Amino acid sequence: MRVPALALLLAALTSACGGGLLKKEYEYEEELYLSLDGSAQLNVNASVASLVALRGADLAVDPRARVDRADVRALFDAPGVEVSTPTFSRRDGRRFVHVRLDVADLRRLSSVTPLSWSTYRFERQGDTFEYRQVVGPSAGKAVESIGWTGDELVAFRMHLPSKVDYHNAPSRRTERGNILEWEQPLAARLKGETLELEVRMEPETILYTTLLLFGATIVAAVMTFAAVIFWVARRGRDPEMAELRP
Repeated sequence: MRVPALALLLAALTSACGGGLLKKEYEYEEELYLSLDGSAQLNVNASVASLVALRGADLAVDPRARVDRADVRALFDAPGVEVSTPTFSRRDGRRFVHVRLDVADLRRLSSVTPLSWSTYRFERQGDTFEYRQVVGPSAGKAVESIGWTGDELVAFRMHLPSKVDYHNAPSRRTERGNILEWEQPLAARLKGETLELEVRMEPETILYTTLLLFGATIVAAVMTFAAVIFWVARRGRDPEMAELRP
C-alpha cells in the first residue's frame, strides 16, 4: 500500500506545481508589488553568484564565505528607497540573498545599483494605466564554478492592483487574477538579451471593485427581502379587508 500512496503523493505534488500552488525556484528573481499611486514594493531573491555575474556585485560567491548584511544593504541603498535588513538562505549548494525595497515612486528603483539595468514607466492613458519596464544588458561578469547546470532561470514577477486588460508575458496567462510572470534563461540574461514587460490595467483597484460588487449584492438582497416582507404583509391584509366589506 505504501507504493500507491507514494505515487499518489507525487502526482498531487506534480499537479500542485503545474497549477502554481508551489512557487518555482529561480536563480535570480525580482517580484514587484505595484500600487495605482505609483508606489511599489520590490522583493529581490537571488543567489550571490547571480548578483555578481549579472549585476557586477563585489561579493564572495564561495558558499562557505561569510556575506556581510551591511555590504548587501549598501548595494541596494539609494535615495528615496527604504531597504529591509537582508536575509540569507541556501539552495543547491549556493547562498541566496533576500532583500525588500519600498519606494513611494516606482521610478526610484532605477537609482538602485542592481536595478539600474531597468527603466520604469507607469502612467495613466485615458481609461487605463500603462506599465512598461525594459530590462537591459547585464554586467556579464565571469564567476568561478559554482554548480550552474545551464537550466537556471531568471524571473520578473508582478502583483498588480487592478484587473489586467493586456500584457505581453510569454505564458499568456494571468495567475490568480492579477499576477504576471516573465521568465528568461539565466544564460540569455547573462548575454544581455533585452526583456520588455508591458501591461495595461483598469483604473480601479481589485479591492474597490470587490467592495463595490459586495455592496451591490447587499443592496440587492435587502431590496429582495423588503419586497418579500411587503408581499407577505399585503397578502395578510387582503382577507381582513374582504371581511370588512359590506
